[in-house]
Formats: sequence, C-alpha cells, structure tokens
Amino acid sequence: MAHYELMIKTDFAAAHSLRDYAGDCARLHGHNWRVKLYVACEALDDIGLAIDYKILKKELKAALADWDHYNLNDIPPFDRINPSSENVARILYERMAERLNNERLQVSRIGIGETCTAEVTYRP
Repeated sequence: MAHYELMIKTDFAAAHSLRDYAGDCARLHGHNWRVKLYVACEALDDIGLAIDYKILKKELKAALADWDHYNLNDIPPFDRINPSSENVARILYERMAERLNNERLQVSRIGIGETCTAEVTYRP
C-alpha cells in the first residue's frame, strides 16, 4: 500500500525561559523557532491529493497565532510546564492533530528548532 508523507515549514518568533535550568536559558530570551509539520496518508482524495498545502499552511499558522511574538511562559500550558523545544513540539503536535487528523490523514511528526543547528522531532 502506498504511503505519502507531506511536509511544510514555517517559523514564529517567541521568547521563553527555562525554569530550574542551570545556565543562560534560565533568563528570558527569544528565538525564531523553526517548525516542520509532517502529515501522512495512505489514500489520496478524488483529485490525487493527500491534502492541499494551502490548508496545511492555514491550519499551522492558526495553531501558532497565540504563540507568535509572545513570551511562551505566559501562555498555557507553558505557564505550568517548561517551554522547552521538546514540550513545544509535543504541544504543537497535539494542536495540529486536533485540527487535521481524520480517517485519511494523520499528523505524523513535528520538528522544532530553536536555532539553525539544533532541532527536536516529536512523534507519538
């Protein structure tokens, strides 16, 4: 059976600090966070698409709207859990799965990079 995985990239700007961290990241600082969204499907629609890239971009932008240009530590659930790259990736995965998952399409993974040299991938 065929398996397709689509990926889109975007970024958002946000500040954060890591609670109980012994180092510079304990202080408030910002990143241009790099995001990769991956979705998978096994059956294409009637016109041969898994999903329109425009829909992926729109939904990802909407999911990031309340994080972009904010301090993540002030926004639930990061007001309770550290806004580490790992936690940001997991929470964004959950947001996107809620928006996109259906009988044909599943969010397969999320990549989050704080810098151009460091990235985490979350997949359940």
